Amino acid sequence: MPRQLLRHPVLWLALAGLAFPLVAGDFWVGTVAARVLIIGTMALSLTFLTSSAGLVSFAQAGVAGVAGYTLALLSPNITGVGIAVPWPLAVGAALGMGTLAGLLVGWVSVRSSGIYLLMITLAMSVSLFYLVSQNTEVFNGFDGINGLKPPELFGIDLRAPIPFYGMALAAAVLSAAAVMHLDRTPFGLQLHALRNAPRRVAALGFSTTLLRIAAFGIAGLIASVGGVLNTWFSGQMSPGAVDVHAAVNLLVVAVLGGIRHPLGAFLGAAAFVLLENYAASVIDRERFNLVIGTVFIVIVLFAKDGLIGLIQQLCAQIKPAWTGVCAKNGRKTV
Repeated sequence: MPRQLLRHPVLWLALAGLAFPLVAGDFWVGTVAARVLIIGTMALSLTFLTSSAGLVSFAQAGVAGVAGYTLALLSPNITGVGIAVPWPLAVGAALGMGTLAGLLVGWVSVRSSGIYLLMITLAMSVSLFYLVSQNTEVFNGFDGINGLKPPELFGIDLRAPIPFYGMALAAAVLSAAAVMHLDRTPFGLQLHALRNAPRRVAALGFSTTLLRIAAFGIAGLIASVGGVLNTWFSGQMSPGAVDVHAAVNLLVVAVLGGIRHPLGAFLGAAAFVLLENYAASVIDRERFNLVIGTVFIVIVLFAKDGLIGLIQQLCAQIKPAWTGVCAKNGRKTV
């Protein structure tokens, strides 16, 4: 049991996250690493849908945006939009509305499949963008809702780099652990069966529609966690958080890391954030997306399972060589 625990990927994510502030400054901790964890949590909702149920959605950024706007409208802000309620209620309402948004996306789209499901989720995401950008009375239009700040918890200012990073790390670890635990439950096994043989699942008497809707609801809850953190991180909520660019970015992050692996979301987020911050030093600032696109194409062409697949291939090549060295030295190999 201890050996299995040491091999658990979530444990390594937690240990790496705890050790990072010991070797990095406030900028890397509070800005770069915190954003990696936030984007990774939102992308985790997409990798969960794909790895568990075989579904791909362009609506996850929009679902996270629903949670973000709910939090913004229920928080004190400088624009005068919305009403102020205690922050635990605001966070609970944001997570609830994001989960409902995920269920709605599932209810509308799961009767389709393939490219049609993808286009329906994209259409719903675009509809949300136009709703929040054209409504100035509730959502304040393109100006958005500004002046949003994390609360204080037990006298700790969560706006400080280390406390905010700790909150983002806890949310990421718990979300990843929940997804990997869910894969081993009867419900998770039903989702895997639905992904591999939907007709057999239907023949056994299970409702494939309800299973897919439930998967979208769980993904909506995970995306909502990232949406709440992203709202506090950026200090505002604007239509830019739910536009097509944001939806595509989440898909790029998931594919970069490995869309069939839950923890690939965080590895892809790390690569994406680093490229986003430092690509401008390689090429003109106006064309830094070219570097991101080039890296994305290379990863897709040469590592079908993303960065995690590439790492697994390297480990598979290194392990036989290491085993041979051990055998030559008279050590017992497994």
